[in-house]
Amino acid sequence: MKKLIIPILSGLVISCSNLKAQDTKFQEKINKQFIVSPNSVLAVYNIDGFIKVEGYDGNKVMIEVDKTLSGKTNEILEQGKREFKFEFEQKGDSLIAYIAEPWDSRPNRNHEKRNDDHRKIEYRHNLNFTIKVPNSINLTVSTINNGDITVANVYSFMNVHNVNGAVLVKNAKNANEIHTINGDVNINYIALPPNNAKFYTLNGKLTATFPNNLSADCEFKSFNGELFTDFENIEKLPSKITKITKENDGGTTHKLSKGSAIRIGNGGKNLKFETFNGNIYIKKDNSKI
Repeated sequence: MKKLIIPILSGLVISCSNLKAQDTKFQEKINKQFIVSPNSVLAVYNIDGFIKVEGYDGNKVMIEVDKTLSGKTNEILEQGKREFKFEFEQKGDSLIAYIAEPWDSRPNRNHEKRNDDHRKIEYRHNLNFTIKVPNSINLTVSTINNGDITVANVYSFMNVHNVNGAVLVKNAKNANEIHTINGDVNINYIALPPNNAKFYTLNGKLTATFPNNLSADCEFKSFNGELFTDFENIEKLPSKITKITKENDGGTTHKLSKGSAIRIGNGGKNLKFETFNGNIYIKKDNSKI
């Protein structure tokens, strides 16, 4: 495999402490099924626990959740059993699974309430998801602590976000945004990827495997990492400089961000790869598309 050394970008390092095991716990298994139309959207917004998604040829979303509440005392645990709420919401072509209480896990919901309650809530919750979905469903899944995210055989667009865990995507066709902070990213495509697909990890290795007829312009950013590829028809492109403009009380701030790029084949699609501490591996898959 060829080695391309690409200098580059810095980023913000985030460290998160692991939650301690608790003395008392309550466990429950939740099973739900939903009939969905082709090209529907499933969104799962978790906080603690893994997410495993498997695509199949069907029209039902089948969700199994292993729920655990824990606390240092029985009183704390009982508080958790009273307060904690987990919801499913199906409207039109959208199906959402999220935590409703003690705070809303959906993006941009109740951030002030979450910050206030975090100091008062002593019980812990963990939700481990095992999900079967139609191959054609569009997917948005996220978790933060104590679990990896694995997606297999889902062929539509997907946004996968983790914080303290790895992301593994198998047999993708249109996965367009794969992101984690502390963990490896590993994805393989069985078809050419969509334009403007993005792959990111702050602290981890990033490995992406594509069909051997990939033709794309690939932008890379890393601080403590190198680029490796076994594609042979490659060309190093001039560095791109991006200007980011922000308005604030002191006026307008312009920030220039510099990245390196290569062209595979004849170029065309734009793909972005970024790490802070970790190598980037771009591999070819000689199996049939």
